Amino acid sequence: MTKQRAKILVIIPCYNEEASIQNLVNDIQSVKKQHDLPIDILVVNDCSKDNTLQVIKSLDCLYLDLPVNLGIGGGMQSGYKYAYRNGYQFAVQMDGDGQHPAIELPKLLQEAQTNKADVIIGSRFLEGKGFQSSFFRRLGITYFKWLNKFLIGQTIHDSTSGFRVFNRKTLELVNQYYPDEYPEPEAIVLFGMRKLIMKEVPVEMCERQGGVSSINSFRAIYYMFKVSLGIIFVYIRLKGKWKM
Repeated sequence: MTKQRAKILVIIPCYNEEASIQNLVNDIQSVKKQHDLPIDILVVNDCSKDNTLQVIKSLDCLYLDLPVNLGIGGGMQSGYKYAYRNGYQFAVQMDGDGQHPAIELPKLLQEAQTNKADVIIGSRFLEGKGFQSSFFRRLGITYFKWLNKFLIGQTIHDSTSGFRVFNRKTLELVNQYYPDEYPEPEAIVLFGMRKLIMKEVPVEMCERQGGVSSINSFRAIYYMFKVSLGIIFVYIRLKGKWKM
């Protein structure tokens, strides 16, 4: 008898995450067994320069080893394409640096399966628990909240959160196009313009368990400026493309 395919794919993008990826995959496997979740795990190695690939190969998971570095957007779309083309009903994004505790996974999946939302976003700001990020990054995220409200008329409190669940409808969209520069905040505009239903769920996040963040306090203002341009560019381009 053929084993039934898992309905849910957890996608973990990785670039130089040898210090954290093993614990994360093992934690997800533990949660999977504890809650009897029908999930598979796919790790996307984005040309890591450390021993990430060797660690991944030793784990109980699927993996993609990209031939060139695509960045977070390209890496995630590779995972989304895999999920869509292999018939998964839901895809989950979890960062490879350990910021997204596996114990919070059932909460997001329950919301995705019991409500009609197309996109579920794990938000650290709804209840203010756990790691809240740096002051400068919180300032930027608050700014993006109001920018999104202006552009698409929806309030998203944690638009840079990479802890997300997409249903089949959303997977069909991101299989065709997914932002590659600053994908998390830019995708909010994409989803809003396509009238997808987005819902935030409170989660507790942790500080990264390894690797180095690409954003720090000295680059926060520059980051806000570049992301703003990216968001506005996506909005203008898609508005023109979908104008009837």
